[in-house]
Amino acid sequence: MERLARFSISLPESLLEEFDRWIEKKGHTSRSDVLRQLIRNYISETYWEEGTKEVYGTVTLVYDHHSHDTAQELTSLQHDFNDIIVCSTHIHIDHDHCFEVVVLRGSSDKVKEFVDALNGLKSVHHTKPVFTAIV
Repeated sequence: MERLARFSISLPESLLEEFDRWIEKKGHTSRSDVLRQLIRNYISETYWEEGTKEVYGTVTLVYDHHSHDTAQELTSLQHDFNDIIVCSTHIHIDHDHCFEVVVLRGSSDKVKEFVDALNGLKSVHHTKPVFTAIV
């Protein structure tokens, strides 16, 4: 186990009280555990923004499968980025719409390129990327 370092922080009392209420409400056991998680999340988000590290995550999308050649465009795009795509799951929402989740692993700049390409497809109504990195 990695050695722990102790440090202190100064907060307005009202913020600390709100933080403690939030910790209790969420069922966390300690401030330290929550702060470690928040710091990791913040650093991971920075890796995503800066394109500096390998990231892991998903892109969820909703699209109209009757519009233009959407299925073909999505398949072609996924083949273009097969080096970062782990797998995908496709669900039929209704007669016209599909829901797809693409699991990705790769450099954040390449993953962003894939997400941007998805957003550029006319029949894609919604995309939601969610990523993390090992910190």
